Amino acid sequence: MNEITVTQDGFVVDATLIGRAFALAPELVQDELRNGRLTSRSETGVDEDEGRWRLTFYRGGRALRLVVDASGGVLSQSTFPVAQGRHQGSR
Repeated sequence: MNEITVTQDGFVVDATLIGRAFALAPELVQDELRNGRLTSRSETGVDEDEGRWRLTFYRGGRALRLVVDASGGVLSQSTFPVAQGRHQGSR
């Protein structure tokens, strides 16, 4: 499986990619999502960013941001600190 797959419903991101960013075993990623300890946000690019999407995952005080193209190719990837609790409940 590619790290990011495009489906009719959006993007499917491989748990290994997410797990690496948060020092989390891939098999725990789904449980973290279900329990709200790991949340995500998807944003569609407009104007000069049309054809790109920004996928951001939040866990604790860290975020993983992926900018991807229409085929799911990763154009950029970064991790950075965020205020804890600020993004709880975002999906």
